[in-house]
Amino acid sequence: MQPFTTQVIHIISSIPEGTVMTYGQIAKEAGSPRAARQVVRILHSMSRKYQLPWHRVVNSRGEIALQDDEGASLQRMLLEAEGVYIGLGGGIDLQQYLHQPTPSSAQNSPEQELL
Repeated sequence: MQPFTTQVIHIISSIPEGTVMTYGQIAKEAGSPRAARQVVRILHSMSRKYQLPWHRVVNSRGEIALQDDEGASLQRMLLEAEGVYIGLGGGIDLQQYLHQPTPSSAQNSPEQELL
């Protein structure tokens, strides 16, 4: 597994309940600020295998990015169950709910933790 992928999995796994992170924020924390689309790919392909809290990842505007209604509804339901308020326009207040990991938390993720 590539180091970037390992970092992304570790970062997503560490998002606390009731908070969210953005795709771009995760990419930056993992060491590649321009790789938000790679985060999307990793999240899509590895969420089940690593039991990632996929519902805690939103776009840069604090919106659910899923296009299909069923997936978006499920994400909304899971976030609301954790206490995340989603406004009438579908946005999440990132100033209130955005998780800011400590600098060392993204760096201390040995690959063997994922195996």
